[in-house]
Amino acid sequence: MTISLLPAGPADDVPYEPWEGEDEALAAAAAAGRRAAAWILCLPCPSVAAPVSAWLTGELPDAIETATAILDPGDCDRMGADGLMVNGTGGVDAETMSVLAAVPCAVQEALWLTPDQQMRLVAVASLIHGAVRLLAEDPGSAIMHGQLARVWALVDHAIA
Repeated sequence: MTISLLPAGPADDVPYEPWEGEDEALAAAAAAGRRAAAWILCLPCPSVAAPVSAWLTGELPDAIETATAILDPGDCDRMGADGLMVNGTGGVDAETMSVLAAVPCAVQEALWLTPDQQMRLVAVASLIHGAVRLLAEDPGSAIMHGQLARVWALVDHAIA
């Protein structure tokens, strides 16, 4: 069997065309991120300062709000100019994704939070992390078939 790669030009050769409903989907993402960040900032603080408490009241809500505000369906998985797959980032940088991925480990040190609050934090961070990957891997389905809207409904349920 012979495998031949199709010629691929630079990504700049193909103009980006927004998906139907993209603006609304991205506005809903930013709003959900703001609500989630505000919820995190309303969580109780420890009686004695702890390193993870500063992270929970600063870096984490900022990462959640940033990730949902800068989503970019144009930064999706694609074929590079060399014919190799390029993993998209959904518009979110690696540092922000790293903060979201660290929540399941870091939340274990937030002993002043109830198990329910800890689980809700993990759920929110995981949902947003997953939404970024979903948008990077399949922006059409994520936007046009309401998959992102379902993620934001789950985020709202977790912070309720």
